[in-house]
Amino acid sequence: MKLSVPGAHRIPGRPVRPGRISVRATTAAVAGLAAVGLLATAAPAVSATPAAPPVSTRPAQSTSTAPAALAAPDIPLANVKAHLTQFSSIAAANGGNRAHGRAGYLASVNYVKGKLDAAGFTTSVQQFTSSGATGYNLIADWPGGDPNQVVMSGSHLDSVTSGAGINDNGSGSAAVLETALAVSRAQLQPAKHLRFAWWGAEELGLVGSRYYVNNLPTAERAKISGYLNFDMIGSPNPGYFVYDDDPTIEQTFKDYYAGIGVATEIETEGDGRSDHAPFKNVGIPVGGLFSGAGYIKSAAQAQKWGGTSGQAFDRCYHSSCDTTANINDTALDRNSDAAAHAVWTLSANSSGPSGEVFETVDDVTIPDNGPTITSAVTVSGRTGNAPAALKVGVDIKHTWRGDVVIDLIGPSGTVYRLKDSSGNDSADNVIATYTVNASSETANGVWRLRVQDVAAQDTGYIDSWRLTF
Repeated sequence: MKLSVPGAHRIPGRPVRPGRISVRATTAAVAGLAAVGLLATAAPAVSATPAAPPVSTRPAQSTSTAPAALAAPDIPLANVKAHLTQFSSIAAANGGNRAHGRAGYLASVNYVKGKLDAAGFTTSVQQFTSSGATGYNLIADWPGGDPNQVVMSGSHLDSVTSGAGINDNGSGSAAVLETALAVSRAQLQPAKHLRFAWWGAEELGLVGSRYYVNNLPTAERAKISGYLNFDMIGSPNPGYFVYDDDPTIEQTFKDYYAGIGVATEIETEGDGRSDHAPFKNVGIPVGGLFSGAGYIKSAAQAQKWGGTSGQAFDRCYHSSCDTTANINDTALDRNSDAAAHAVWTLSANSSGPSGEVFETVDDVTIPDNGPTITSAVTVSGRTGNAPAALKVGVDIKHTWRGDVVIDLIGPSGTVYRLKDSSGNDSADNVIATYTVNASSETANGVWRLRVQDVAAQDTGYIDSWRLTF
């Protein structure tokens, strides 16, 4: 897990187009999944502010998923620990670490890739440059499943330079690897497509995962129905923390722990500091697990989970003592099984919008540090309510997207928060697809995208936005 939030990455804009509104119906076609290959290195009228809506604000949500047809297998702890032993040996043979730009990191990539290739995955290595050194992301796709609905699991494979990084983040990397190998052993044929990833240069600021997301075409981003992140899941004085981002993913993990009688808490220590953040920033539903880093375990937490109160969850966080001795077997075993449970459950059933699209491409200027503006799309010709997985595609050109707050307002006046402002999000533009549970809304009517720039010195406009039913 990294120490601080990364800097800017620019996404090229497209020229302003003449204003026009178009409504079109399309049918989503199942296409072959584009392989993630080796990428080149890269570093208007304004509506009046609407009256306060009569219904309380609700966050964007993902559609619920039915239970998996097959139960996930138990992930053998011995297998996960065997991967940790390999990571430890790799570090010992390469200067004591597996950090970005060091031989130990590339050796770690080659180890994981070799296991996946032998198990029947389609693997690819994506290169990027950071701090003057070449970095690598490893992507592995399991054959089959709906290519338009991808369940993705990932972890960062790099360590800091001070040690082997066995908990941070050999633990997550090993669990994701063994879950992928369990998919192969079971010859799983899920409804959704499965993809696994191991990220480089996370410790330098989420560099690898941010590079992957920023270089993924908008259409490919929209196919990722959920990203699961596993960073530090074997802490020696562990807690059981679940990300509180996408409610469906969160509940999937909570259901697993409830089933084994383990209480969980919302994860806060690593919020925005691991590889789920770049996915979340473009509207992809995210979730994940964490067993704690430098924060101190309270007496109440020690009573609930065991361990020692008044001590850090991981006293060897970012230190040379983060070795194979720095792992709690029970936490690693439970979290590995939870990872498999989520992969099996979330990929088991394929569901999604029918593909009818209503769009406006009228440009609407966003005042710098000014009032809210809205852009409207009128939906007609549909019956009943909107779906529980309404897709809201947004293309906003802006010179500092961290200033931008975005809401969807339904025909009833209900406000759905799509994106908050963030002083740490320094990239350009908001090009993302959000999933909203709008099942309480009548489909037909006027839907509005409401946008506000909440800080000075940066400008932008709504280029286009669309609803996919």
